Amino acid sequence: MRSWPSASAARLGVLLAMGHPPPLLPLCASVSLLGGLTFGYELAVISGALLPLQLDFGLSCLEQEFLVGSLLLGALLASLVGGFLIDRYGRKRAILGSNLVLLAGSLSLGLAGSLAWLVLGRSAAGFAISLSSMACCIYVSELVGPRQRGVLVSLYEAGITVGILLSYALNYALASVPRGWRHMFGWAAAPAVLQSLSLLALPAGTDEAAAHRDLIPLQGGEATKLGLGRPRYSFLDLFRARDNMRGRTTVGLGLVLFQQLTGQPNVLCYASTIFHSVGFRGGSSAVLASVGLGAVKVAATLTAMGLVDRAGRRALLLAGCALMALSVSGIGLVSFAVPMDSGPSCLAMPNATRLANLPGEADQPMGLSSHPLPTTSKNQGEPVSSTSEKTGHHPRAGDPTIPPGPALSTPTQALPSPAPGQVLLHWTALVCMMLFVSAFSFGFGPVTWLVLSEIYPAEIRGRAFAFCSSFNWAANLFISLSFLDLIGTIGLSWAFLLYGLTAVLGLGFIYLFVPETKGQSLAEIDQQFQRRRFALSLGHKQSTSGVQYSRMKVSVAS
Repeated sequence: MRSWPSASAARLGVLLAMGHPPPLLPLCASVSLLGGLTFGYELAVISGALLPLQLDFGLSCLEQEFLVGSLLLGALLASLVGGFLIDRYGRKRAILGSNLVLLAGSLSLGLAGSLAWLVLGRSAAGFAISLSSMACCIYVSELVGPRQRGVLVSLYEAGITVGILLSYALNYALASVPRGWRHMFGWAAAPAVLQSLSLLALPAGTDEAAAHRDLIPLQGGEATKLGLGRPRYSFLDLFRARDNMRGRTTVGLGLVLFQQLTGQPNVLCYASTIFHSVGFRGGSSAVLASVGLGAVKVAATLTAMGLVDRAGRRALLLAGCALMALSVSGIGLVSFAVPMDSGPSCLAMPNATRLANLPGEADQPMGLSSHPLPTTSKNQGEPVSSTSEKTGHHPRAGDPTIPPGPALSTPTQALPSPAPGQVLLHWTALVCMMLFVSAFSFGFGPVTWLVLSEIYPAEIRGRAFAFCSSFNWAANLFISLSFLDLIGTIGLSWAFLLYGLTAVLGLGFIYLFVPETKGQSLAEIDQQFQRRRFALSLGHKQSTSGVQYSRMKVSVAS
């Protein structure tokens, strides 16, 4: 068994000598919240920084797209190698290491004098937030008990949404400051530093915590003893029948893929358009689409935090997916009668609030769409002629730092006022958009990453989590890049209806394959998966030792 670092042991000894054991739950909460805040801030800060960067460096359309996409490239790299780093060096060291990378990236961005340094800094930031997001969810889930695990892991998603809103506020405050974009990027280091300070008083992992249970009383007795008899897993075991690892991987991949294939990244491309259609003109539509929907996401995520350990993970996933199917289908049906007349320009990034679909959000979490979108079903496949393309400026969707004027691309001629009979349909689309954002934020957004942090054995949890996370990023990239072709082939309305159908399929997947894990320790969840194999379930439930297992694959061993 590894020994606890001497510095941590010394600090704990001082606390014990003073009769004050370290406050485990508040520290874990701060690690989760600050990690999510850093993630959300880094995702959204580019919305306010890109326009001044374009003016200062004379960036072309392609260069801006490359700069925006560099964060995604770094995050993809972290999802491919991060799991091995987390399992090899431990969760705590992975978080601290990611914070060092983030500090280096922030320094590169703050002092950048060329596009190359900007891309390097954004790539480093993407790598850091992706690695930290995986390590944070796993670390917190292992360190606390069943009664607190749901709330504390979901707190990461809440941190993402708060970080997004904070970035908008800071972007707005620094919009008129010369070279204000340097400060925008630099402030991302603040929550990372605070998170590192919180980590210093926490154990390196559950094995050290178990060895020092007299020093840190873990809540709920979640600490596990890593003895010599514990099994070892290779990466290929994720696809084998051993301990039902194949079934666990099915659950993990299914959740992350349906999270993206329901179209959440692309649906929010039209958020500002829907706000504009109900009467919010000019820059106010972009501000409301970003800040308004961000506030809705915060409220929905906080609701999920209050219900995840009461109603359960499975119930939130089912309710959220069902509401997503209804709301996005409603948007599609409304757009048959009232076509959406505008979309982002060739450089417009969808509202950063949509990125919080990874641990998330992003929440998270998590992708960028940097392609032109067609305006209506009549001219599908044709780029929008926008004022930004004529002037050379490329405002970003949802950017509150942009002066009055449409943040999304708009036709050169003013759009006619909607007929009185269409006003109700416009407001219906707005309500559906709000419901869609809320449903994702209390369902797929926080719960997917909570379930992923629970279902795998500790010895392979980091690699398994990262493997599923890589599919999340890849699926997000695929959905974003295929949106134009999809609309050009079947039309915008049918694209939304297709997303609704996908959500219905996701609902069936959750009902048949995703177990309930609330109130169970990680060891009990592991035993549940080992005993069961996935087959179609018609609602069979079993209760053992007061722990309820619901609607899983039905090969029950006594």
